[in-house]
Amino acid sequence: MEYINAGGVWNGGGGGRPGPAGISLSAWWWDMSIHHRSLEENMSRQMTDAVDYRGFPADISKTGGWLPAALILGIEICERLTTMGIAVNLVTYLIGSMHLPSAESANIVTDFMGTSFMLCLLGGFLADSFFGRYLTIAIFTLLQLTGTGMLTVVSELPQLRPPPCTSAQNCRPASNVQRFMFFLSLYIISLGTGGLKSSVSGFGADQFDENDDREKTQMSYFFNRFFLFISTGTLFAVTVLVYVQDRVGRSLAYGICCAAMAAALALFLLGTKKYRYKKKSLESPLLCVLQVMVAALRKRKIAVSGDRFFYGDQQQGKKKRILPSNKLGFLNKAAMMEEGDIIQSRRNSWRLCAVSRVEEVKMMIRLLPVWGTTILFWTVYAQMITFSVEQAATMERAVGKSFQIPAGSFTVFFVGAIIITLAIYDRLVMPWWKKYRGFTGLTSLQKIGIGLLLSSIGMATAAAVETKRLAVARQVATPMKMPAPAATNTAGTWPENTLPISAFILVPQFILVGAAEAFVYTGQLDFFITRSPKGMKTMSTGIFLSTISLGFFLSSLLVSAVKTITDEEGKPWLGDSINNGRLDCFYGLLAVLSALNFVCYLFCAVKSSGKEEEVEEEDDDDKC
Repeated sequence: MEYINAGGVWNGGGGGRPGPAGISLSAWWWDMSIHHRSLEENMSRQMTDAVDYRGFPADISKTGGWLPAALILGIEICERLTTMGIAVNLVTYLIGSMHLPSAESANIVTDFMGTSFMLCLLGGFLADSFFGRYLTIAIFTLLQLTGTGMLTVVSELPQLRPPPCTSAQNCRPASNVQRFMFFLSLYIISLGTGGLKSSVSGFGADQFDENDDREKTQMSYFFNRFFLFISTGTLFAVTVLVYVQDRVGRSLAYGICCAAMAAALALFLLGTKKYRYKKKSLESPLLCVLQVMVAALRKRKIAVSGDRFFYGDQQQGKKKRILPSNKLGFLNKAAMMEEGDIIQSRRNSWRLCAVSRVEEVKMMIRLLPVWGTTILFWTVYAQMITFSVEQAATMERAVGKSFQIPAGSFTVFFVGAIIITLAIYDRLVMPWWKKYRGFTGLTSLQKIGIGLLLSSIGMATAAAVETKRLAVARQVATPMKMPAPAATNTAGTWPENTLPISAFILVPQFILVGAAEAFVYTGQLDFFITRSPKGMKTMSTGIFLSTISLGFFLSSLLVSAVKTITDEEGKPWLGDSINNGRLDCFYGLLAVLSALNFVCYLFCAVKSSGKEEEVEEEDDDDKC
């Protein structure tokens, strides 16, 4: 009897007798055992819930990790560079080049930002239901690239903007055609932003295996570095790009954004073979939610009892029963079997849903309290890029004898606080927490709580600073009124006459709210991705980003309500000039609302802090 191996031929016989290759039979057997174990290890390194670009189970050693995640982060930093580079200085273009009124210009900027984040819901729906995250990112990056290219052309061609004003009386606003071309390019960018932001973070998280302790730790670092990249892109936008726009030309700055998006898209596509692709749902997650709701409403009169049979509560080939949880028990009726639910072996999904589907919908509903208590933070955030900049415009901003810091550039302190907070947390707090507490960093709920508390303190600080600024304004006795934008004021600069008080006293409020955003954003991102069902992660990211959109819209609503109420009482808080109003009272109101919101959040966080149970996998036709 002979054994054939690459190393030679061994004759059967004594265990220690060498063969022709000089290797004993026992050594050969040991070598084959090692080879067999190596094959088993290679097989075990294939992910069951992710595939490679060919559709085969993803090999952990060849796909995923930091390199593909870095390519995805490149898309995000260029998206932030483009969106913020356009948004932070857009109002000056609308006033100085398109000759639109100040209030209308401000509303256009707010609507642009709010719509961009609200469209994340659409992007998440398309990614979860049809395209998957990879294809969604590629499509919407191309859309944003197209919109930015169009905006470059619109800002360059004289035919697509009104002629320069020769005087205040001879200043023609943009025509309907010129407005149409401008808004078309702007909202194509908005659509691209929404689709990108709903999928980038989730696809980046897909590159790490939650079941591997080492990669799970890397995922925690990823969420922090993801936001660090966002902040880096924003910082570059509010400094370099704004300078290029004001000093060199709009079209050149927008062209830089366009080139950056093109480069990011090219690099993203080059990583196609290295990505891990999570298996796409067979049905729309939104459709799953609607089916459970409709089925539960149809059976609302049926009494829920422990001896009732629930559809899908026993999996094929398994003896373990999956019973619905007691939380949100009303929805359990959607899984209760009744006559007429199954006709000719076909189930009516609008009358009967599997237990696992009901539990997935419950998981999404349990995210809503935390979702609702984080909206107000983004209302606070909106003040940092509106009223806080207006405050800076009335104050001394000189550095040295000749350099005057633009009012809008004070957002650098805001962005800088975000970056420094993330760096300290990433390099100091997380390693310390891992070493002495045994786990990596703060939980997502703890991060959000810290951020909400800091934002409340930030608003209280802002109110105190504004009280001091208003006292100086009254002492001057000639309160200034912000001028209506003149035809020659194309850069959006403010008048040189300023209050004798340094604008640097505004820095603490920028730092506090900036640090708060670092905690809230990363905490929300982590919470919504890790607490949502596998098939709804991209949709849940869109829901999280909708809090930013609603925060912008709530800010507009709150400002309008406060202005209307206080104007009727004859003591306006928000007048035509902040020097004649009571912005400190408005900030104080936000501080109180933020404190109350923080208390509500603590209650919701305690309810959500329990470990989520895993939803058992069922047949494909029963999963969302």
